[in-house]
Amino acid sequence: MENKFKISFAVILILAIIGCENIDKKEKVSVQTEKALIEMEFGKWKTKDESLGVDLEVNNFENWFDLINRIEKIVCNDSLPKMTLTTDSEIKTIYFRNTCSKEDSFRIIKTKNVITIYNDKISKNNKSGIPLDSLENVLRKDIDNNGKNLDLSESSEKLTICVQYDDKSEFNNLPNILNQLTETYYRITNKTDLKILLIDENYFSPPPKPKE
Repeated sequence: MENKFKISFAVILILAIIGCENIDKKEKVSVQTEKALIEMEFGKWKTKDESLGVDLEVNNFENWFDLINRIEKIVCNDSLPKMTLTTDSEIKTIYFRNTCSKEDSFRIIKTKNVITIYNDKISKNNKSGIPLDSLENVLRKDIDNNGKNLDLSESSEKLTICVQYDDKSEFNNLPNILNQLTETYYRITNKTDLKILLIDENYFSPPPKPKE
């Protein structure tokens, strides 16, 4: 009887040890999986505190105007609009470079330093309706130009991407556009300093004059 008790106790002890080892292995795998996630931040302001970032969710807005209006309120409140894109292997945070119209007397960006994506089509200078699968080619021309061609960007640091939709168009594809933009830019430059603006047709217009 005593031998049976000893054997049973030994079996239970062995099973307990094996169970603990399995739990430990699962915990290690979980930690390794978490560490495998790549975190990247695009468009960070060097002069501003990123803790002031306000996350935007595309599904929370009924139309493009509402999204742009929300961004305007965020930047005019000295905060930073951003969007977080998450996949199984990556967490990507994108800060938008919009500025407050109330504080800026005007917004000046040279046309040659701008690439516009309007309703999922690329526009550059007088060329519009360029398909998105040409994005890398368009970006590379501006990034590699370094002021040589006067119709292209002066430098990659001055290059600005303006993303715009009209209010009649769905913008559910915005996260995919942003992911493609950042991925392509990083592949070409190995940098994350891409400047992205989310705009409407009035963004570059001078603010209305105050009533006398």
